[in-house]
Amino acid sequence: MVSEHADPLAAVGGVDAGGQNVHVAGLSAALAALGHEITVYTRRTGPDGPATRVMAPGVTVEHVPAGPPAPLPKDELLPHMPAFAAHLARRWAVDRPDVAHAHFWMSGMASLTAANGLGVPVVQTFHALGTVKRRWQGAADTSPANRAAVERHIGRHAAAVIATCSDEAEELAAIGVPGDRIRVVPCGVDLDLFRPDGPIARHAEQDGQARVLSIGRLVPRKGVDTIIEALPHVPGAQLIVAGGEPGDEEWLRLRGLASASGLAPRVRLIGSVARADVPALMRSVQVVVAVPWYEPFGMVPVEAMACGVPVVASSVGGHLDTVAGCGVLVPPRRARLLARALGELLTRPELRASLAAAGVRRARSSYGWPHVAAQTESVYRALAGERTDRLAAAEG
Repeated sequence: MVSEHADPLAAVGGVDAGGQNVHVAGLSAALAALGHEITVYTRRTGPDGPATRVMAPGVTVEHVPAGPPAPLPKDELLPHMPAFAAHLARRWAVDRPDVAHAHFWMSGMASLTAANGLGVPVVQTFHALGTVKRRWQGAADTSPANRAAVERHIGRHAAAVIATCSDEAEELAAIGVPGDRIRVVPCGVDLDLFRPDGPIARHAEQDGQARVLSIGRLVPRKGVDTIIEALPHVPGAQLIVAGGEPGDEEWLRLRGLASASGLAPRVRLIGSVARADVPALMRSVQVVVAVPWYEPFGMVPVEAMACGVPVVASSVGGHLDTVAGCGVLVPPRRARLLARALGELLTRPELRASLAAAGVRRARSSYGWPHVAAQTESVYRALAGERTDRLAAAEG
């Protein structure tokens, strides 16, 4: 596994630490449980600590010296990818992997460079596409200027590209990725951690109010401001916002928006929550809301569904696969429509119960990590088999 900026050992909740970190950690552990040996290569972000750490049985995380040993925004990592690729090439020349699975576009760039001449098939998962990001963020997009071109190159040269949802598969085809190389395999959820039964977080303030939860990275595209804008039209509801830290730019912006709207008593920004505590927090609310402008997959709705909590999500990206039919979809950045959906759910307990049950069934049937790992393994085995056939033909 190559995950240049998303360390599976990192705490989740920062600007650049979110679903990809969770995905790489969960997939690696699940593949190791099937008997595979996994090394995760991620960039070193601190001067201290060991170069390698065991994350789980069969999974080792190797911190690659590429650029300064300090945290950097992911959009500033491109100049350090040649050093990252060189490290991979040295390691793989000595101990060649059967498959390299790159996560995010810069990982794909480094992996293809390192694998060149070694016969290592590269599988690519983008997690987000530059064309989609630029479409929604426009001039606010801080990605390197050549990102879209590099993604097209990766998509056309990787042995396989795993899309996490059907919408992403269509986006990949639109940028010229050959259809026979695209496989759809979703992200997964830890069904032992995220489940309907278990502890429920206690709320000392405003007991008796309906509670709505937004949880994830605090960046503008996640659409938390849309939820705040909807709140005046959802009488009596309290919004809990988990993610980020007090003093962060987006945290301050959202707090200012709530205050300016007279909603400060009804909006609680609680900062990051330890991953082990997330299920209890989800089970303590009536609805989980995830309304980003765009979303390559969206792990929060699936985690909420697995906990038996109804979900309102924006009708974008992975939500079209995961939430459709067992939750409520609304257009992104449409506060009035979001308010209408929340109002209906909060006043109809029987509807919440029905959606909750449907969400649990969907999460358990389609998104458990063993199921996702088995699908991913089938992609790997096909490519490893192709490589074996090519080598045998060459030797013959």
